[in-house]
Amino acid sequence: MLDVLGLDRHTEGVYREMLDGASGGLAELAVRVGAAESQVREALDRLIDLGLLTPSRESVGGLRAVSPEAGLSHLLHRQEEELARRQHELAAGKAAAARAIAAYTSLRPHTERDGNERLLGLDAIQARLEILTQGLREECLSIIPGGAQSEASLESSRPLDELALGRGVRMRAVYQESVRNDPATLAYAQWTTERGGEVRTTPMPPARVLIFDRTTALVPIDPDNSRLGALCTTSSGIVATLVALFEQTWKSAVPLGASRGRTPEDGISQGERELLSLLASGMTDEAAGKRLGVSMRTVRRQMAALMERLQATSRFEAGLKAAHRGWL
Repeated sequence: MLDVLGLDRHTEGVYREMLDGASGGLAELAVRVGAAESQVREALDRLIDLGLLTPSRESVGGLRAVSPEAGLSHLLHRQEEELARRQHELAAGKAAAARAIAAYTSLRPHTERDGNERLLGLDAIQARLEILTQGLREECLSIIPGGAQSEASLESSRPLDELALGRGVRMRAVYQESVRNDPATLAYAQWTTERGGEVRTTPMPPARVLIFDRTTALVPIDPDNSRLGALCTTSSGIVATLVALFEQTWKSAVPLGASRGRTPEDGISQGERELLSLLASGMTDEAAGKRLGVSMRTVRRQMAALMERLQATSRFEAGLKAAHRGWL
């Protein structure tokens, strides 16, 4: 059970000593676990943060160890609350944006009303992007779902991004995590960071959006087919909602240069957690792959690796064990 808690060697040693009712001061505890006093202090702080150590009722200023069973239950509860909070924020942001955008999808093409304009076709979108990029002063925010981007899309974006970056505009972009497996899109993202842009990835971006100086936003009329057209809006309410959605997504996304390996806290990556969640909700491998921007073969390979780690002989058993570990 201690493996599930994700404790490092020194912290686990301190925890075991405390569970055994170790007495004595910091120096004695350091000798017992074979660590420096500074490492023991860090371990004690970590255990307190995790709720595995609490103030003693018998010894003033002392600590007592909480059982692994109770500690694990507390940790899982905290993780569930944090996950639920983030999901609620993202869902609320997406719903608010969808409601606001839906109110303007009946606009006649290329006509403006109350700061909103419906652009039909890729040419109309590209023309407006050129105008908006030329007018950029400070910041451009973008969420780019769909995994690998087409060569045509990358080539049309390059001169605009280069123009903005060359003027010192801050550019932050969130791509779908699967772009790390596409050489062309990954190379473009790296090209962006080399010129001062900031790129992060997330398994399931909420929606495609471009925001210019926090005053103007472009979103697709149909999220499943961005080629059909886009809504360009300067409505302060819609833009503010989309900015909040971007910031929530950015906060939980992983920097492009960072490792996507398993986290030490719970032993599972964000992408693996999303995959388990999608499959547990009843999605097929094909549907889950489409949502995550990866092939069905990749989904099956990742699921096979998870089953091996969980020592499960079926997906049903894997689901039960994943839930027990707090992965769902």
